[in-house]
Parts: sequence; C-alpha cells; structure tokens
Amino acid sequence: AFGRAWRTLRPAAQDPSATATQAPLAIEPAVAADPELRQSSAGQSQGEGPVERQGQGYAQAAAVAEDAGAAAALAEEEQGGRKKVMILMSDTGGGHRASAIALEDAFNELFPGMFECEIVDIWTDHGVWPYNKFVPAYKFLAKHPNFWRFFWYYGKNPVTRWMQEKTTRLSCFDNFHSAIEACSPDLVVSVHPLCQDIPLRVLDKLGDGTRKTPFVTVVTDLGGAHPLWFDKKVDLCFVPSDPVRQMAQDLGLMPHQLRQYGLPLRSDFWAPETRPKAVVRKSLGLDPSLPTTLVVGGGDGVGGLLKVADALGYSLGAADGHGGGKPTSQLVVVCGSNAKTKAQLEEKVGGGAYGPGVRVVPTGFVRNMADYMAAADCIVTKAGPGTISEAMCRGLPTMLSCYLPGQEAGNVPFVTEGGFGDYSKRPAKIAETVSRWMSDPAKLEEMSAEASKAGRPSATYDIARDIAGLVLDKQTRSQKLVVT
Repeated sequence: AFGRAWRTLRPAAQDPSATATQAPLAIEPAVAADPELRQSSAGQSQGEGPVERQGQGYAQAAAVAEDAGAAAALAEEEQGGRKKVMILMSDTGGGHRASAIALEDAFNELFPGMFECEIVDIWTDHGVWPYNKFVPAYKFLAKHPNFWRFFWYYGKNPVTRWMQEKTTRLSCFDNFHSAIEACSPDLVVSVHPLCQDIPLRVLDKLGDGTRKTPFVTVVTDLGGAHPLWFDKKVDLCFVPSDPVRQMAQDLGLMPHQLRQYGLPLRSDFWAPETRPKAVVRKSLGLDPSLPTTLVVGGGDGVGGLLKVADALGYSLGAADGHGGGKPTSQLVVVCGSNAKTKAQLEEKVGGGAYGPGVRVVPTGFVRNMADYMAAADCIVTKAGPGTISEAMCRGLPTMLSCYLPGQEAGNVPFVTEGGFGDYSKRPAKIAETVSRWMSDPAKLEEMSAEASKAGRPSATYDIARDIAGLVLDKQTRSQKLVVT
C-alpha cells in the first residue's frame, strides 16, 4: 500500500484517474426550475435554515397513490426511452441498500416506466482485495467499536485520507471505469460515503475531461457524517438534518447544491399507520392487550443485545400490576441473524427466568419491521440512522443502547435533544428508564408526539422528485404536477 501511495507522487498525467477538476454540472433540478413544484418546503433549496416539515408528508404520499394512473399515462407519452439510474452503495450495514431500494421504489411509483435503476455494491463487485472485503470487515468492526473508531478517524485525517484515496484510485479505478461504462447511466446516485471520489473521476474521463452525467449524493447518516460523504463536484447532495447540512457547508458545498428532507425510508413507512396497536399485535401473534417494548439490534443483532434484553426482562418482569402472576407488558426482541442470542433468550423464557410481569418474545430476522414498530409503545435500539428515522415515523419513544464511534455519535443528541428518547450504554440504566416510561402513559404519549413531529415520511418522495428533475425535461416535470 505504501508503495502504491509513493507512486502517486508521479506526474498526474501518469495516473489514469487524474482528470481536470470540474465544477458541478449546470443543471437545475425540478425544484429550482419550477418553484411551484415545491410544496411545503419554501427556503429549503436556498439553505435558509431548518426546514419545518416533519410529520407533514403523509398527505403527499396519498396523493401520489391516488394518481398513479395519470403517471402511467405520462410514461407512455415520454419519448426517448427510460432513463438509466446507477445507484452506488456498499453493504456495510443494511441501511445503504435499504436507502437504494427505497429510492428505486419511489422512482417507480412517482414516474412509472420512466426510470430503470441498477443498484451496485461497487466495492464488493468491482473492487480489488482488500477493498472487496469491506462487508465482512464492517461486520467485524461493528462488534469491536475501538477498531471501528481507529479506522473512522483514519479516513477522516486529511493525510491518511489522501494516501488512501490515491491508493484506491490506482488499484480500483480501471474496474470502476469498466463497470460504470458498461452501465452507461443517465444519472449516478451515491448512497455511501466511499462512492464519491472514484466514480466522479470515472465520469470525468468518460466525458473526455468534462463530466456530462449528473451525479447526486444522498447522505444516509442522520445526526453526523463522515467527511468522505461530501465532494464539491456533485450536482446535488441530500442531507437529512441541520447538523449534517452545516457540515456539508463547512466542507465547501454551496447552498444551491444542498437539499434537506430527511432519510430515504423503506416504502412501508411512507403511509401513516391507521391500524389499532391491538390489531397489529394480534396479527403478529402477540398479546393484543399488553403494552409492548420492542428491542432491536440491527440485522446482525449487535449492540450487547442479550445483556439489554436480560435487564429489561428482569425489570419488566418484576412488575405485577394485575396480580395473580399475570404479565403487565410484553418484550419483543428482534435478534436479526444472531441465532445464538435468540436461542439463549428462548432457553431463558422456557425456564421461566424472567418474572411473571412480562411476556418475552424472541424472534430472528424479520422483514416486516414496520408491523413490529406499529405494535410497539417504545423501542430500544442501537443508534442506527435508519431505525431512528423509521421509529420517528411511527411515533416511538426511542431508547438508544449504543452507537458506533464517529458517524453515529451525532444521532444521540439528535434523539435526546429532540425530546423523544434517551441514551445509556448500561443495561441496568436502560431497563430502569424504559420501565419508568412504560409505567407512565402520559410520558409515553408526550414523547410519541415529539417523535412524530420529527418524522419525515415524505423524504423519499421529495428526494426522488429532485433527482428526477436533473434528467427529465421541463415539460415532463410540469406534467408531473397531476401526481404531486
């Protein structure tokens, strides 16, 4: 690696990725070209401060669904074929692919037949060793936060970042070039912090030194972000919060490049939940009458899940509000792919380890997280941005149990200062806090209202509309008013 870094000191002409620095394309998105397309978001495109539109997106989602027929008719009239969108990501955690899929779903719903999306894990599929091993490396580092902290700051330090970028360009540029050229996209979207530098340089080279393909970054971190997210050459950068927007500006992005809506969420969270909690609980095989705490640890079930679930089980189990040994609440623990933790919890439940005041229900990986959130009264989770954003859309008070150093650290004040949650890394403190919430319905209701206020269910639609505006002509965008 040091040898490769040393070779980068050669003249730039010998580096196949060294092309002229290029400003963002002079392409105005739909929202800038047609201000009337913007709804309830005045000032957002101009960087005029916080955008007060949380919790206001469900009506927009309903309008889209009602007019899907009009959108289909428009697609048939569109000339020139479908636009090809290449979405770049890496499966380092489930959030990046989930965001990519969410954007694809939004394109298909808002502009049926107009876009063809290709989601590419570009490092795994086209990187060279060791960069094609990012996914297993992430799984290891996520379970060892001190190692994670080292690599996070290694990538943040300007000197080591420069060395690493030079090394990856030399080793991966040709493969990335072949992949992007084969896709021949009309538009490139990045939903990962490591998918800016080389792809932008590839597009420069494909354009003979002048990039002709629009490039967009959608930041999928929430309360903070790594500097690698922000490249001044992008056409648009979508940020989810005020702190991330400020960071982008501090790193050189201009206000006209920034859009602030929230995180792209899975389609299950685009519409409001209207079912009573008891109905949802019954459909999941839960006791419909019991207040419910949901504990999740991500797809890999990380974050000291067993210790947290144990502490909650013993604390909630000590309650006996109904008398006669009947449970007063239930605890659902989503273990993800962590089969060992699930088996341990099942053994404890079978042996009656927890008190009579709680019904503990361990489960593995689930694909209907929206249903489990709809059934719950509060959630305990690691500080992952996607889970927090989904919980906000369901109005769930949120107890954070851990965070990855660096990018997830900012998610803690985002929740605590937002008035809808708390944080502790100590299982006993987590159990004490959640037990107090569950015994105070007025407190739960107050925090639920704050969570709903912070939620941005229409963010995925808003992001997709602005991205589409980069490649759809003005007439097409004007016609889209019938569905927005």
